[in-house]
Amino acid sequence: MGANNPLDRVAGLAMLVLASTVFAYYTIWTLLMPFVDDSHPIQSLFPPRVWAIRIPVIILLLGGAVVGSFLSVVMVRSNRKKAAKAAKAKQQKAQ
Repeated sequence: MGANNPLDRVAGLAMLVLASTVFAYYTIWTLLMPFVDDSHPIQSLFPPRVWAIRIPVIILLLGGAVVGSFLSVVMVRSNRKKAAKAAKAKQQKAQ
């Protein structure tokens, strides 16, 4: 399709590494850390378990708000274009 831009490949690799790291961290935090003793030093690398639910909920709410805002802006602009087009057609008809 397009040119193999090296910058695109580096950006894709960086996003893949970041996503894999976040997935591994979250998986260890939610699935393995409940079985580790609370006094173990590795527990200090992870936030309290209640945040394992709060963080995804917050991300989902913010994502829904962004998508909803985008859709509403697109719909408002579309309606403005339709109204302007109708007004222009009405003006031309009146002449």
